[in-house]
Formats: sequence, C-alpha cells, structure tokens
Amino acid sequence: MNTNGKFFSFNNNFTLIDHQLFMLISYVRFLILMIKASKRSQGISYAIRDVVLPAKELEKKGIEVLHLNIGDPNKYDFDTPQHMKDTLYKVANEGYNGYAPSEGYLELRDAIVNREHKRNNIDYSSDDICITTGVTESLQILLNASLNISDELLIPGPTYPQYTLITRFNDAEPIAYRCIEEEGWQPDVNDIRKKISKRTKGIVVINPNNPTGALYSKKVIKEILDIAGEYQVPVISDEIYDDITFDGKQYATATLAKDVPIITFNGFSKVYLVPGWRIGYVMFHHSGELDEVQDAFMRIARSRLCANSVCQLACIQALKGPQDHIEKVNQKLRKRRDFSYKRLNEIEGISTAKPDGAFYIFPKIEAMEKRLWKDDKEFVLDLLHEAHVLVVHGSGFCSTYGKGHFRAVILPQVETLEKAFDKLEQFMKKKLSKIS
Repeated sequence: MNTNGKFFSFNNNFTLIDHQLFMLISYVRFLILMIKASKRSQGISYAIRDVVLPAKELEKKGIEVLHLNIGDPNKYDFDTPQHMKDTLYKVANEGYNGYAPSEGYLELRDAIVNREHKRNNIDYSSDDICITTGVTESLQILLNASLNISDELLIPGPTYPQYTLITRFNDAEPIAYRCIEEEGWQPDVNDIRKKISKRTKGIVVINPNNPTGALYSKKVIKEILDIAGEYQVPVISDEIYDDITFDGKQYATATLAKDVPIITFNGFSKVYLVPGWRIGYVMFHHSGELDEVQDAFMRIARSRLCANSVCQLACIQALKGPQDHIEKVNQKLRKRRDFSYKRLNEIEGISTAKPDGAFYIFPKIEAMEKRLWKDDKEFVLDLLHEAHVLVVHGSGFCSTYGKGHFRAVILPQVETLEKAFDKLEQFMKKKLSKIS
C-alpha cells in the first residue's frame, strides 16, 4: 500500500516482486471481504440433482446420456390429463392469477376431504388440510413447526433425501431405521423400537417408498402404529405415490390408526403427472394432540403467502374429473417394472428386489465387494463417464442402509431401459474382467 492507504497501481517501474506482492495483497483482501455462507447451508447436498452436473458436462460435448435419475414422468412418455391442462388455461384467462388463500382454496380442500372419505374411509375437516408448494414444502413447514435443537426424527433407511436434509437444517437429528432388502425393503419394526428415544418427535413412513419402490404391508403399518401409540409420538406418512401400485393395495396410515396422531403428506405431482405444478398438501388427523403443531404449521403457511393459485384450481378438476389415466399409467409402469427387475438380475455383479409401487428400483451393487470402486458414488460416476448412463448413488438416500446400491427410475420406455441396461451389463463385464 502507499502512504494514502490505497493499493498500488501498476506502472512501468514495478518489478516482478512488486507485482507478486500486489497480487498477494489483492487475494488476501478478497478473502477478508468475501461474504460467508451460513454454517447450516454447508451440509446441504441433494444426490438426485447433484449427479446431473457431471452429466451436463458430457452433454455439452455432444454425448448422449441415458437419464434414469429423476422421478419426473413428464420427461418420458407420460403427460398431464388433458382436462387438467384445459382447466389451467381456462382459469388463467378468467383472471384467477392473484394470491390464493394461504391454506389453499376451500373447494380444493373440500375435494381432498371427499377423496379421503371415498378412498380411505377417513373423515377430515377442510380446516385440517393445507395446500403447499409440493410435498417438500409440507415437510419443510412441519419440521420448522415441530423440531427443536437435538430432537430426533425416525426415518426409513433408505429414504427420500429431503427428510435427512431438512431435519439437519433444523439442528435436529435424523435417525435411520433399517428397511429389510431381503423382505422387499419392508421396515424393520424391531429396529424402530430399538431406536426410539425420549427425543423422538415422530416416525416417518413413506408408502409406497422412494427410493426402493416398497409397498408396505398392513401388518407392518399396524406394528409401527402400535409403537407410536406406546411411546406417544405421531406418525408422519408420505403417501405421494399412493395410487401407483402394481401387485397390491396401498393402505393409508390414518385408515389403520386408532388413537395415534397422523400427519399425512400427499399431492398431485406423481399420480396426476404434474410435478412442475408443485401442488402438495398436508392433512392432520388427531384428537387434539397436534393442536399446537397444527397451529404453528398454519401460522408459518400464512407467512409464506400461498401455493400456486391457478394450478390449485386445475387440481380441483384432477380430483373431480376422469381418473382413467391412473390405471393406464400403472399398466405401462408394471410392464417396465417387470422388464427392469428381470433384466437387472441377469447382470453379473447386480441384484435387485422387486418394487411394488412408485416408479423406482433400488439395485444392489454386489460387485462392490470386489473393491473396484471406493463407494457407490464412484460407481455411479464411473458408469456415467464410461457407459453414459445416469443413475443415483444409494448412499445419497442413506449412508448406512443405502450404501452399495443405486436408484434408477423405471419410467422410460422398455426400448430405452433395454439400451441402458445393456450398457450397464457391458460396463460390468469390462470391470469384472479386470479381476478375473
């Protein structure tokens, strides 16, 4: 610096040492002035979308990547029912483009009440329902409203990553309970009992499950409810895939509950093929135990204004209009599930349980035992760069019960799945041949 406290400016008399000193001082000043991100943000990582970044780099080079990573049916050969799209266009043109009520339009909440009564034989009040910006916002608001520092939330392992991420963001602790791969990824009820504690604020159930595609049996759900009742903790039931099933029936958790408070998440993204509309909802089923949490939830909901107004109105017609697309979707997915299950189990070094719902499959990388990769993320990136197939590493869904696996979607047409699995098989043969 000069005597005026200003940084040096270049001139022809500067030596190399002067220049290096100037650059060092400038860099130190940059580090001092750089605004820091919050500590809680440092741990945020979302495996499902993080793996897209290296895939995009390949695509910039003109390389075709087969995407089996994200659960968006509209990226494949599925489309939103026409009457929903027509309604969206109609209400926008009719001027319904302002704010909606914070809790959501009453007509939509009443339509959800009718669906729950008809489908699940549960009676809700419209006041027990809040429309949110997807299920993710329901989860964010609920955990903001209910968790304190060092509280614990029991979540399935493996699980949808947002449950772990948002719990930790609230300075609470996600506790993964085991799901049993050999039993189609059914929850290990004994492990839930072992891990429940005085700090447990809830038990999460995701049925059908993301990432495994497991469809929980009535027996298992009842056993989880028994534990919740014994320890007087609520059950948080994520049922966003409830009507996407192949070989069995999905039982709504609140249907089987007697005196256990249930908080249910659901929405329109998956069953009604509108993931980009971001319309979800939460339902509170209790006898007064959740009054304080429900009140806090609604206050937070008011503070964030509202969910998308025109999309809410179109979703009313989703519930009131034709439902025939659901069986057509399930028929297509059943065929793709059967193909994926058979084909993956034919590949040396890979095995998989059979999913019964949602649109995911969660194979085990048996070849990990050969120490060809240090972890499942390295496997996924290796597969991407060599075979140009994109899946998601299982440890991104649970570092304990998801490791050594990967998640793939069964959404693409069979021809695309066949191409992807052929590439996976060639990749595995090449890797295993090096150690034979």
